[in-house]
Amino acid sequence: MAELILASTSPYRRTLLERLHLPFSAVAPEVPEDPLQGELPPDRALRLSIAKAQAVAARYPQAVVIGSDQVASDGQQVLGKPGDAARCRAQLASVSGSRLRFHTGCAVIGLDASIRLVHLDTTTVFFRPLGEQEIERYVSLERPFDCAGGFRVEGLGIALFESIESVDPTALVGLPLIWLAGALRRAGFALP
Repeated sequence: MAELILASTSPYRRTLLERLHLPFSAVAPEVPEDPLQGELPPDRALRLSIAKAQAVAARYPQAVVIGSDQVASDGQQVLGKPGDAARCRAQLASVSGSRLRFHTGCAVIGLDASIRLVHLDTTTVFFRPLGEQEIERYVSLERPFDCAGGFRVEGLGIALFESIESVDPTALVGLPLIWLAGALRRAGFALP
């Protein structure tokens, strides 16, 4: 069986992949994530997931490599990782009472095995109206500065929503496991 590599340093993606009970290693893809001019958010997520998998597969051609990327958007405007408390509060205030779409791309690439499987999952999150004190409390408790959109759905962030529309709830965290499990089975990995 080929070695399985996650082309990511994200602790969230690592935790998700561990749920499949397959041995894997994680390697930083070292891919620039700058958007291309005129690039739509779903296209960016898919392009970056493929680029990350290809970058690591070029270094480990015998392995099967998983690349993933997520882009949060409000229409055509991209909301990145806030990085600090002030930007996080501003981001959450801007999405209060509205909806965001999270485009999660995923690619499974094995050069020696001629494997190239790609997928894009879109999850829509409907935020309830958020008051200034609610946002402040959430940001101080959760500190989700490294999360697209400024919240952590697997934590207290779930309390910020009215509803979520998704075919795969793990995609919102950053790795669509329903699709990925099927892709890894097609690539020869033993999964239930």
